[in-house]
Amino acid sequence: MAAGSARAVKRGQNGLPVEVTGFVGRRHEVAEVKRMLSMSHVVTVTGVGGVGKTRLATRVALDVRRAFPGGVWLIELATLDRPELVVQTVAETVGVSSRVSSRPTVEVLIEHLVGRSVLLVLDNCEHLLAECAVLVDTLVRALPDLRILATSRQALGIGSEQTFDLGPLPLPLPPSTGAVGSPLFAEPVDESDAVRLFAERAAAVLPGFQLTEANRETVAAICARLDGLPLAIELAAVRLRALSVEQVLERLDDCFRLLTSGSRAAQTRQRTLRASIDWSYDLCTEAERLLWQRVSVFRGGLDLEAVEEVCSGDGIAREDVLDLISGLIEKSVLIREERQRAGVRYRLLDTIRAYAAERLAESGEENALRRRHRDHFRRRAARARAELFGPDHIVTSLRLREEQPNIRAALEWSFDEPGEARVGLEMATDLLYHWRAGYQVGEGRRWFDRGLALDSEPGEVRARALAAAAWLAVIQADYEPAAAMLAESGAIAERLGLKHVLAYVTTYSAMVAMGRGEIDQALRLYQQAADDHRAARDPVGLAVVLNRLCLVYGLRGDDDRATAAGQESVALCEEHREQWHRAYAMTALGLEAWRLGDLRQATVREQEALRCLDRLDDLPGAGISLEVLAWTAVSEKQFERAARLFGVLDRVWQAVDASMSEFGCLRRYHDECEALTLEALGETAFRAAFKRGAKMSYGEAIRYALKEESPERPETAAVPGRLWPLTRRESEIAELVAQGLSNKDIAAALVISQRTAEGHIEHILDKLGFNSRTQIAAWLSGRTRDEAS
Repeated sequence: MAAGSARAVKRGQNGLPVEVTGFVGRRHEVAEVKRMLSMSHVVTVTGVGGVGKTRLATRVALDVRRAFPGGVWLIELATLDRPELVVQTVAETVGVSSRVSSRPTVEVLIEHLVGRSVLLVLDNCEHLLAECAVLVDTLVRALPDLRILATSRQALGIGSEQTFDLGPLPLPLPPSTGAVGSPLFAEPVDESDAVRLFAERAAAVLPGFQLTEANRETVAAICARLDGLPLAIELAAVRLRALSVEQVLERLDDCFRLLTSGSRAAQTRQRTLRASIDWSYDLCTEAERLLWQRVSVFRGGLDLEAVEEVCSGDGIAREDVLDLISGLIEKSVLIREERQRAGVRYRLLDTIRAYAAERLAESGEENALRRRHRDHFRRRAARARAELFGPDHIVTSLRLREEQPNIRAALEWSFDEPGEARVGLEMATDLLYHWRAGYQVGEGRRWFDRGLALDSEPGEVRARALAAAAWLAVIQADYEPAAAMLAESGAIAERLGLKHVLAYVTTYSAMVAMGRGEIDQALRLYQQAADDHRAARDPVGLAVVLNRLCLVYGLRGDDDRATAAGQESVALCEEHREQWHRAYAMTALGLEAWRLGDLRQATVREQEALRCLDRLDDLPGAGISLEVLAWTAVSEKQFERAARLFGVLDRVWQAVDASMSEFGCLRRYHDECEALTLEALGETAFRAAFKRGAKMSYGEAIRYALKEESPERPETAAVPGRLWPLTRRESEIAELVAQGLSNKDIAAALVISQRTAEGHIEHILDKLGFNSRTQIAAWLSGRTRDEAS
């Protein structure tokens, strides 16, 4: 292919294409690439196909063009198929003819550019990586005034290069997630860049299209399903010529068939989503392609251990896995993520995973890989059960939380594959504390229901599963099903002589009695269970029972025994360096301290427990600690604080889907304290404080309960004219933005330069996480309404 056959585009001044569609979002990315370009001779924007590298580079070049009086040029390399054409294409784009001299073209090019301040934008370097790297390195060494901005799915790999990895567009938070996973703690989210891009492109193909309350959630779901990839979103929007947004969403399960109608003027690989990913696939080695196919069995993310165990063998040596992962990361196929809880993990965008899954299915390896995937996470679940009581419990639990999508996939395969239901049921049982500690109580019950229906063999697996499922039912105050499952579990355990299972049947039966208010029966069963767990030398079961005995003895007024049971649990946990069960012991002891009037000790113990339970995202446990802290606030006559905590608790128990969960016997304390608070504050003040508590995010609520930070942040609220988290000057400028003043008008009003005003507005947008001035105005209006109410 000759260089002159490269795709023609309509160009404006400085050799850049004219933007014919609006540029949506990417404010932070544009600013960062501009900053990098001011400090480095070579900046390469990397990222997966369809993520918008070319548009970003072009926008940056347009923004900085005045800084390059020698010219700004876009050199498109995607259509070149011979390495020797790279230098020739660059030369001809900037106006150098290679035919007028017998010297090497690169020498003529350097001579042409010497002494000129020039920016070259090399677009799509990945398939000619070595040639581009050599040319760029040669040019920047010879031309100190030259800057090069490259786009590539893989970095050039030269010493003078800085790389910027461009991710997908930000997505709105899905309605099913919030601050820590609960829909009831989700923050209202303004329209994301992904949604705005869809809306803009949809309006172009369907005049009159607008985001409305009726379609907003569907559009957000489309953008989420497409990972925020601009190319995929634009192709989906085009389909509105023939489909409704609901129909587009329904058909995205086969996204590669649906997303095939891009612009005819676009390069072939940009007309369909499949063609874009085909381009990346062709850049990979055979071993990289094989690994890419195999990692498609993972969901959500994966770590190195999982890849080595599941994907090695049959063409991939275990010792080669790390290098292959690195290659896929360099080619923008795998995304590397560093998690505070789980260390380094890798992720495939869903569209990239779906492409590889098709390839895996064609290879005939899919079912074998799905089994290996299931077996890996079955072992992880068994390891979590083995580490349930000790120093590794919290870390193991948090890491397992990262694997929730993989756990779902493993259980799904087990219950779909003939003959594998019992393995899935055993895995679900090993994950009992995983379901218990997080927001997955309802999901855990659904997996148990499914597994128990598929495998009715009355053996040890079923007995354990029935008992575990019963505890989850107790947490949701569903006592009748819990009692029935415990009866069946107990019968199987009696017949098979499973004493360890019988001990848990007794424990959970005591919880059922406690939930029903049968305190004497609960006490008798807990005492029996304690003896059984001691005989079995089971510290997990014993700690659970001791914590509940502390509560039951306290309810009966037997304070010495209550304190003794709680302290024995603490000692047991400390002996094993166990933190989670210790937190429950501190909760029980804090309640006992409150009952005895030791309010300082009650607060100290509950806050200590809350910190641990918050780390584990254990909402039911955190709810009880929050309850006792609210009751303590009432006893201290801090009624405003108590009312806010009651507002938080209202949402907590809605999230758990049961009033005070398995501790319903404590409900009378809640009712009495809430009634005292209402009487002290009066209806209007109580409802206002309650509402403020209910509006807190979960993180804010925890900090408030720990007295680490007030929701109004009084340390700043007291500063006149300041709106948290803005400085006083930023608050002043935000007010003017809300009034509709332009940057020029704001500068004139405050007697500052326009550039300074623009800088302040940039900082305001950064602090508030916004993308537009209208969002600042809406935020300010919302604050005004809240203060008025």
